Amino acid sequence: MSLQGEFSINCSARTISESGTHCEHCSRAVTRQSFSSLLAEPLQQVNRTWVLFRGKQLTYFGGCDYFRLASHPEIISAFNEGVKRFGLNVAASRFTTGNHRLYERLEDELCRFFGVESATLVSSGYATNLVLAQALAGEFSHALIDSRAHQSLYDCLPFLQCPHSKFAHAHVPALQAAIRKRKASRIVLLTDGLFSHDGSLAPLQTYLDVLPGGSRIIVDDAHGAGTIGQRGRGAAEALGVSSNKIIQTVSLSKAFGVYGGAILGDDALRRKLLCGSRLMRGNTPLPLPLAHAAFRALQLLRSDRSLRKRLEDNTRSVQTALQRDGLSFPQPPTPIIAVNPSNPAAARRFSSRLMRHKIFPTQIQYGNSAPYFRFAISSEHTREQLDGLISACLSA
Repeated sequence: MSLQGEFSINCSARTISESGTHCEHCSRAVTRQSFSSLLAEPLQQVNRTWVLFRGKQLTYFGGCDYFRLASHPEIISAFNEGVKRFGLNVAASRFTTGNHRLYERLEDELCRFFGVESATLVSSGYATNLVLAQALAGEFSHALIDSRAHQSLYDCLPFLQCPHSKFAHAHVPALQAAIRKRKASRIVLLTDGLFSHDGSLAPLQTYLDVLPGGSRIIVDDAHGAGTIGQRGRGAAEALGVSSNKIIQTVSLSKAFGVYGGAILGDDALRRKLLCGSRLMRGNTPLPLPLAHAAFRALQLLRSDRSLRKRLEDNTRSVQTALQRDGLSFPQPPTPIIAVNPSNPAAARRFSSRLMRHKIFPTQIQYGNSAPYFRFAISSEHTREQLDGLISACLSA
C-alpha cells in the first residue's frame, strides 16, 4: 500500500483536540512526575548518518545537518584547534572586553559567502530575530507574519512595538486582504525562507510585488542558508529574488554544522543592530572554538561545490522515485520530505514500517499542531539508505 490514502505529503498540519491535563505549550499529557516526557527520547548519532536508538543502529534522517559538517573531520579539527589557541569563552559582551578578532573574521567570511555588505554575528540562530526586532523597534506601522513561521519570529513580534497579525500560510490573497484591512504604509512581513515543516519556499517575489513602499521582509533562512541556491545563499537566491527590502537571518547550526547565527544586510542595518538591541549589547558572544569551526565550515562550503551537488542529487533521486507513485513536492526541490499521517493509527503503522527498514522514525510535533514525519536528506546519505527511505514510503 502506498502513502496515498493513509498519508499526504506536505499538507497543512491539523490541530489536535485537547483532553485531560496538558502542557501549556503542547498537547502531551503531563504530571509532576513526568516532565521528562516533554522532551524527546535521548539519541546518540554515530557514523554521520546513523543513530543509536534503544540498542539499535538506525539510518538517521532527523536533524538538519544537511552536509554532516557537525562530524566532518576538518570542522572537528578546527574546533579542537580553537580550544587550544583561544580557550572556551570570552566571558563578556563584545561591547565591553569580549570582542575578539575571530568574531570579525567570521563576519567577514559570512559577507563573502552570502555576498552582502554586512553580517552581524549573534550567539544563536534563534536569537537573531529577537536582536533584529529590537533594532527595528518602532519603524513599522504593522507586522504581518506567516501562520507557519518559526517560533522565533513569533517571539520577536513584541519587540517590534507595532500591531501585528498573521496571515494564512504562504497565501498571497490572504496577505493582500490583510494589507487592505490595515491600510498600513510601512509593513514588516515575517516569514521563513525555507519552511522546515514541508520543504516549501516562501513566495518572496510576490510578497515584494504586493507590499506597499517602505515595507521590509524579514526572512528567517535557517534551513535555506548554505543549503539551496547556486552558491548556497538561501531561499532568495534559489528563487532568483534580489532586493534590499529583504533582511535575511541565518543559523550556523544546520547546513554549517556548528552553532550561532547572523543577521545579513547593509552597513546601515548593522549600525542599528549595534546601537539598538539590548540583547546584542548585553549578550556573551559565541564560544571561540565554535566561531573558529564556523569560519572553516563557511570556507569549506564555499570552496567544495561537490557537497551541494551531492545534496541536490540525493534530494532529486528520492523525490523522483516518490513522484512516480503520484506524490508531489514543492518546487524548486529542497532536501526536506514531510509525511503527514491521516490519523494516529496510520502514524503508528508508518513508524513500524520505518523501523522494519531500519530507519529512525522522525516524528515531530510543535505546539498544538498535528504530529508529522520529517526526513532531512543529507549529502552523506548512501544510495542504500536513500533506497530504504523510498521503499519505506512506498511499500505496503
